[in-house]
Amino acid sequence: MSGGRLQHELKKRKPFELPEQEASLSIARTADRFGICFARLFREFGITPSQYNVLRILRGEGKPLPILEIADRLLAVVPGITGLIDRLERMGLVARDRSTADRRVVFVGITPAGLELLCKIDPHESALHKKLLGHLSRAEIEQLIDLLERARKSLDDPCDP
Repeated sequence: MSGGRLQHELKKRKPFELPEQEASLSIARTADRFGICFARLFREFGITPSQYNVLRILRGEGKPLPILEIADRLLAVVPGITGLIDRLERMGLVARDRSTADRRVVFVGITPAGLELLCKIDPHESALHKKLLGHLSRAEIEQLIDLLERARKSLDDPCDP
């Protein structure tokens, strides 16, 4: 058991009813804290975590992708993917190109300015990852990855008990 650290952090008077409850809340608390750190980092470069995620996806793919494909690959669900792409386009970080085969499909590609921005962010992002998890051993990180992957397997139907 964790010795009640999360219980103390949340100023919860009674112990958690289930260890699964404590684990779920611990994941949510950790994700929130990590998310705040990354949001602050990206804000220094004038973008949001969702905008960074889109740029990262496009750089990794190496070619333009349909908007819906980008939406499927995002770490977190973004309800307004079109607006997100609009903002990135206005910033000159991505460019759109309508498909000639199917006019309903819009491809989005990263621009040289988008690539340049990611190159500026890369060392800072790597340093933040190390700051947040560098105190864990390689084996512990691999175990954490495995446990989180196993936990996500229950998400085939996420809200159905």
